[in-house]
Amino acid sequence: MTEESTQAAAEAEAPKVEFSLQRIYLKDLSFEAPQGPEAFRRQWKPQVQQDLGTKVKKLDNDHYDVNLHLTITVKDGDDTMYLVEVQQCGIFLIKGLQEQQLAAVLNTQCPTIIFPYARETVDGIITKGTFPALMLPPINFDAVFQQAMAKARQQQEAAGTVN
Repeated sequence: MTEESTQAAAEAEAPKVEFSLQRIYLKDLSFEAPQGPEAFRRQWKPQVQQDLGTKVKKLDNDHYDVNLHLTITVKDGDDTMYLVEVQQCGIFLIKGLQEQQLAAVLNTQCPTIIFPYARETVDGIITKGTFPALMLPPINFDAVFQQAMAKARQQQEAAGTVN
């Protein structure tokens, strides 16, 4: 067998990798301004807290629903000035990846694609509440995923030493 035929045979055996965005959609949106008009009657120094999470749901053999959940809480001291919760989602077609590769794509690439839509939604709803715009900084989902994997390994190692 020649080198070219060996390479062609290997390519024929390797699954073809496919990745495409099928749809981006807003699943849930909540905005609360518990202080009402009092929020606009005083000087305040905002303290911003951002919580982020992702959930993945397998729809069928090749389609995945990735849900990016983002909660922004802005406080002045103990008073919550406003709270925004967004669930921005995407449906992705993904074929031909091994389990580890698939987990990495679902937890890094997919949220990276979805995040700008969530960020725009947050900014839009805050300005409609007549609060100053809040441009969320970009997020490195690769780093977030690596931290989560490292934490999971540490927990497994700790559990292994206990048993």
